[in-house]
Amino acid sequence: QVQLVESGGGSVQAGGSLRLSCAASVNTSSRYSMAWFRQAPGNVREGVASLDGDNTPSYADSVKGRFTISRDNAKNTLVLQIDSLKPEDTATYFCAAAYGRSRCSWRRSYACDLWGQGTQVTVSS
Repeated sequence: QVQLVESGGGSVQAGGSLRLSCAASVNTSSRYSMAWFRQAPGNVREGVASLDGDNTPSYADSVKGRFTISRDNAKNTLVLQIDSLKPEDTATYFCAAAYGRSRCSWRRSYACDLWGQGTQVTVSS
């Protein structure tokens, strides 16, 4: 069974940066579409960024210019670089994936059938 394990969360001050990682238990280089989501307490889960099978990135408007999604194929790891952090970025961040024709993306959480347990990001003002 494929597993996704997030890491890299933490507590930072506004304006700081974090690098989140999502390690997969299989090679996800090209046949998996992958995405990052976040959920703050009391809020619905929202998608923030995704990579399709061709490694084309896509971002929610709220994070464009500050978040960068990438894939380290050698390490089977999905990375989310977060810069210029804001207090409203505080949330638990989850990575998700889908194999083959499924189009897991930040817009299509229903297409993502693999999910990690999440990593907490807390941004103080």
